[in-house]
Amino acid sequence: MMDSISRDKGTIKEKYTGKKQVTAVLVLVFWLGVWQISAILVGHDLLLVSPLDVVATLFSQMKEGAFWSTVSYSFLRIVSGFLLAIVIGIFLAVLSAANSVVKALLAPFFSVIKSIPVASFIILILIWAGSGSLSIIISFLMVLPVIYMNVLEGILHTDKKLLDMAKVFHVSFPKKLGAIYIPGVMPYFVSSCKIGLGLCWKSGIAAEVIGLPTGSIGERLYQAKIFLSTADLFAWTIVIVAVSYFFEKVFLWGLLHFARHLEKGDAGWI
Repeated sequence: MMDSISRDKGTIKEKYTGKKQVTAVLVLVFWLGVWQISAILVGHDLLLVSPLDVVATLFSQMKEGAFWSTVSYSFLRIVSGFLLAIVIGIFLAVLSAANSVVKALLAPFFSVIKSIPVASFIILILIWAGSGSLSIIISFLMVLPVIYMNVLEGILHTDKKLLDMAKVFHVSFPKKLGAIYIPGVMPYFVSSCKIGLGLCWKSGIAAEVIGLPTGSIGERLYQAKIFLSTADLFAWTIVIVAVSYFFEKVFLWGLLHFARHLEKGDAGWI
């Protein structure tokens, strides 16, 4: 009986997933069609290039060794800034949750970071550190407040009843961390990562366009603007979207996999 129900659930899930994938493909085809028709109506590649020309340009670029080194350059720096923001953000959030003085001292700092325009940060970093580490620092600064504030909020909203119960049963701190704190904070953390992933790529690429570090995606976008190559501009934009989407899916999958593993491993801590 249970096996039959499980099979039925699996079949329903497969049908739903298949339907969702078909819908996504049809939506993509629709908008590509709109793009192609719009390009034909405009009739000028400088204003709006067709998707076929963009795809041809993209594949032509992918055959060059410089393409992959450019993608790697920007990817490693932007992702490094994002991961650094996670580590520092969690650390500062834990300190602030444990000590109200630290929380009060950090409040103005994060308010300033959130208020200052990205362009101002970019110019300051160019003056202080040059263009080589620009995208790392900018990605870090844009993501840090998001991680810090969400993780701090998660810690402060941890279920007090569970903490009191753990105290009564003399549960060790490592078990409280794995069974109460991390599961309680995880939804806040995942939400902050989703926001931060978008911010780090937008701000990181914007920094590269302004700072023009050699061998970066931002430099290639600027060159596309200088040479009025709309096809190159669209092609590199697609690369940015694809790389950021892939990294987001892999990162969030690993994060949720870790959370599920943690819940299973510490399910019977009382």
